Order: sequence, then structure tokens, then C-alpha cells
Amino acid sequence: MRTIARGAEALVSSTKFLDMDAIVKTRLPKRYRDPELDRSLRNARSRKEARLLREARLAGVRTPYIYDVDIHDASITMEFIVGPKIREVLGKNMPDARIACEKIGRALAKLHSYGISHGDLTTSNMILEGDDVCLIDFSLGNMPASEEDLGVDIHLLKRAFMSAHSEVEELFDSLISSYLHHNPGGQAAINKADDIQKRGRYT
Repeated sequence: MRTIARGAEALVSSTKFLDMDAIVKTRLPKRYRDPELDRSLRNARSRKEARLLREARLAGVRTPYIYDVDIHDASITMEFIVGPKIREVLGKNMPDARIACEKIGRALAKLHSYGISHGDLTTSNMILEGDDVCLIDFSLGNMPASEEDLGVDIHLLKRAFMSAHSEVEELFDSLISSYLHHNPGGQAAINKADDIQKRGRYT
């Protein structure tokens, strides 16, 4: 296996599964925690993420297929998605960026309509795979998601456009229009995102 990424919570490595390209996401032990509690938390979080990936796919959102969940190692083996991260697509070509934003809005609308929040919705956790936007890393997601959870998704995405993608910040409106077109009830999440943003200004 070859390490692709290492975060505070998990190690992501490339591997093969039944001759298919795959990745393994392994939640790392925390030495400051009681070993039994640590094992229980890592296993529970791996199971939860695998369930959210499956439920999101049932909602019509492109997510990696789960090949295996190893409770002993707190790891998930899943499909390797080929394509650029959305963060790499935005800003390169305005028509392509606009189309990508509309696809993000549609994917997020399906996710929220199904009662699922992503929890860490940044353009680093989206991959453009052909005509699809694939969402990855549901570590912080929830189902059933509260209105606050859904608002956080919108807020994080808006913040990403304002900072990391300021050159195409105006395309966030296209994303939101697509989101509302595919999820007319999504205005409540947008309103909640506005509330969250106002809270941040005065805290």
C-alpha cells in the first residue's frame, strides 16, 4: 500500500481489492484515550461513515463504492475515484467551472433531500468524475441531519468560495440556484447558513 494522505484522524492509502484499484481509509489510534474507548470510537466512526456513503448513493449522489469494512482495524476499503478534485477545476475555465457548480448544487440537493449532511463540505472533498461530482469523506456527516447540520454544509461551501475560490465567487449563486431547483425545500438550510455566518461575525 502507498500512503496518499494523512490527516489528524485517518490515514488514506492506495491498494488493490480483487484486482481493482482501491483506497483504504484507516482511523488511527489515539494514545491519549483509553484503549478500549479508542477502539470503540474508531470502529463506530468507520461504521457510520460507511453507512452514510451507502445512504448517499441510495439518494442518487455519486460516492465511492464500499468494498470492505474492517472493524478490527477501523478501516474502510472503497473504490478509487479517478478525476480531479473540484478545487482544481474551479478557476481554470469559466464555462467548465459554472457547469461544475451546477452539478455540485444538484448533488447537494439530493443529499439534503434525503436527510443527510456531509459535515465537511469543501471542494477538496469533491471529485469530478466524467459528468458526475463524487462526494468523499463523510467523517463528519449525519443522518438524520438537523437543520443546523444542513446549514453548516452550505456555510462551509460558501466560505470555500469566498476564500479558496474568490476568483469564481460569483458562481456560488449558480450552485445555489441549482440546489434550490433540485431541492425546493432547501431555502431553510440557506437561511440557517446565513444565521451561522452572522453568528461568526459577532463571536
